[in-house]
Amino acid sequence: MGFKFKSLFLTFLLILTSSCLDNQGNLNRIFKKGGEKLTILQKIRQKGKLVGLVDYNSTNYFIYRGEPMGYQFELLKAFASHLNVGLEIVTNNNLDESFELLKKGKVDIIATGLTKTKGRNNVIDFTDPLAQTHQVLVQRKPENWRKMATMDEIESHLIRNPIELAHKTVVIQKASVFKTRLQNLSNEIGEDIHIVEDGKREVEQLIAAVADGSIDYTISDEYIALVNQRYYPDIDVGTPVSFPQNIAWGVRLGEDDLKAEINNWLNEYKNSLTARLLYNKYFKNPNTINYARSEYHSVGGGKISKYDDIIKEISKKFNMDWKLISSIIYQESGFDYQAESWRGAYGLMQLMPGTAEMFGLDSLSTPAQQIEAGVKFIRWLDKQIPEEVTDTIERNKFVLAAYNVGLGHVLDARRLAQKYNYDPNIWTNNVDTFILQKSRPRFYRDSVVKYGYCRGEEPYNFVIEILDRYEHYNNLIRN
Repeated sequence: MGFKFKSLFLTFLLILTSSCLDNQGNLNRIFKKGGEKLTILQKIRQKGKLVGLVDYNSTNYFIYRGEPMGYQFELLKAFASHLNVGLEIVTNNNLDESFELLKKGKVDIIATGLTKTKGRNNVIDFTDPLAQTHQVLVQRKPENWRKMATMDEIESHLIRNPIELAHKTVVIQKASVFKTRLQNLSNEIGEDIHIVEDGKREVEQLIAAVADGSIDYTISDEYIALVNQRYYPDIDVGTPVSFPQNIAWGVRLGEDDLKAEINNWLNEYKNSLTARLLYNKYFKNPNTINYARSEYHSVGGGKISKYDDIIKEISKKFNMDWKLISSIIYQESGFDYQAESWRGAYGLMQLMPGTAEMFGLDSLSTPAQQIEAGVKFIRWLDKQIPEEVTDTIERNKFVLAAYNVGLGHVLDARRLAQKYNYDPNIWTNNVDTFILQKSRPRFYRDSVVKYGYCRGEEPYNFVIEILDRYEHYNNLIRN
């Protein structure tokens, strides 16, 4: 089997709580038995992951300089950490499709900053509020507003009273609460407001359309509008069109245990310093404008790093997925081609001196040469993994672990797994269990172990983190 990442799309996140062997060599894990029906919270804990749906935009979920970021994404990470489980992210910017994915059990939580409404209460259960907001009109300032003498002159060109929306066309995201609000507003003012639902663009894209003059008006929650006003100084978001409304997460109807767990966590989390810092990071940080305008932002520029073109070319040459190679490089060096570790590893792919020499590298090697050497090393490691490891995804994990800690320790863990009646050809929940045990004398002194002590947490976490980031790259980087 070859080490082929090309066209691989991971559908699950491989983060599981590390386990220890008891004195009888049995793994201490608890499962429900006897046909007892599990609650959703029990299922999440048993499978070891929470599946959260977020929308892809410059506030909730994006990649910046190779790192997954976003307000809702980080909130979900904090809650998953509270549950001591991994996190799998599903992206969808279509509200109807999002509700359907929740209903079918494809996701556990919708974390898109949903506005809580009476109508939606019949479709999903809402958690306690994350925050409050109100809806605002997004409109363009007059073209020459910077040259106007007074604010009153600028204001004279803007809608400040919602009654002035009579006979205007407002384009809104399809299936959003904005339609109901505009319909009610139309009734209140006794005049028609022409409402156009856009099924292809979400709120931030419609705000951008107002900014570039493609449309005249849209509606947004204020907190989203204020963030985008930093990117588009020519828009105005100062006209409210609703009363304050609660923003919350959504869970399936009847999943009271998950809802209660979220609410208990939220009540403590919302009052913490961590929560305030997270909010400020995304909604009060003046540097957010630099993020969104960067070519290394997945929404604005769509690049992971300045080495994208080189990584793509070399990955294609060796039939590998460039996003996975990018994830390895981010993990190893943060895309710093001059990076050096205390152990002597250097370059983008942090090859040790002996390995670097094996593939023709020296301290003067170019970034392209460093990347190609790292990819060749990966190919070499793949050839050393026994042919019995036939599952492509599992094989990839063996190679990643060997890249991090060395082939010998991985083969040791494989022999330990076989000795204790685990599957030596499966990494997750089998061989990875024994790479963790190699820091314990009982195991690194075992007669089947040839390479001694190993800090197993490093390769264990390395595999998880590489594949986790790779999944985010697949979610957000389209080319």
